[in-house]
Amino acid sequence: MTKGDEAVERAADRLQSAAQRARAQGGLRAKLGHELADDAAFLRQLKPSLIKARAKGEAPTDRAPATVAAAPSRPQRPRRGSKGGPSPLVVAGAALVVGVLLAKLVDWRGHAHPRR
Repeated sequence: MTKGDEAVERAADRLQSAAQRARAQGGLRAKLGHELADDAAFLRQLKPSLIKARAKGEAPTDRAPATVAAAPSRPQRPRRGSKGGPSPLVVAGAALVVGVLLAKLVDWRGHAHPRR
């Protein structure tokens, strides 16, 4: 293994450990952890010796991508207070739309019976 290969392997190992830590934390970080694991697998394919072998035609170029086993490091528990449900932004947007429609209805009915 050359120095370049070792450097790429160390970087991929650090990326893989960061992915495992992110998946263990759960939530949005768990989703990003899967992407980081894919990046680590891709980074391992960028070793200079492998690139050189592929350029010379000595290494196969039609292999299927490597799969990474992604098991959580600890049991996953639901967070306290996260009950699910709709996003607060969706609720606020729906309330705004209903409020505007209600105001238009009241204004329209006000023209039907004007005060003198």
